Amino acid sequence: MSIFVIDEHPLMREAIAATLRRLSPAMVVAELGSLDAVDPAAIEHGTPELICVELLLGGNHGVSAVHQLKRRFATVPVVVLSSAAPDRYEKLAFDAGAQAYIHKSASKVEISNTLRDFMPHEQDDHAGLPPEKLSKRQKQLLILLDKGMSNRDIAELLRISEHTVKVHLWRMFRRLNVKSRSQASHLARTHGLLELQPNR
Repeated sequence: MSIFVIDEHPLMREAIAATLRRLSPAMVVAELGSLDAVDPAAIEHGTPELICVELLLGGNHGVSAVHQLKRRFATVPVVVLSSAAPDRYEKLAFDAGAQAYIHKSASKVEISNTLRDFMPHEQDDHAGLPPEKLSKRQKQLLILLDKGMSNRDIAELLRISEHTVKVHLWRMFRRLNVKSRSQASHLARTHGLLELQPNR
């Protein structure tokens, strides 16, 4: 299991990698200086479980890095950790498929907490087993999924963004070890998780 950190600045790349190693000492953290290094790293380490990327790479300014990574690794979470201004690039990064956007000026605690949310769980002894450990929001989402509601409908009902809905679903699917809405709904029905009313 591996995590790719893509940043052309060695000191920042090393700092991010060190944070990830503290969060998950058993993980292989590959430090890459450019997008060109991604394919060789994937050959050496296999498909990554998580990718952290700076948007400003060489001549690339914008979210082209996210587009390229999601084309190569469609199901792998991509966390943007960038010096690029969030008010200019954050929404574009989300639209391109990023799961989170962290500005490099954020505190160490904020960066660590955000990365922790997307870290692969080496254990997965818990994945798929304890639905009772889902958050209240996740249980609400299970109910709404079972009703066949779209991400947009869920976002409007719960007064959150569609992106937030996608992030919640991604985490919930990972926790339950399922890959689709129908699998999540089936698990919810078999574990009696559809009794909670979806209030805010």
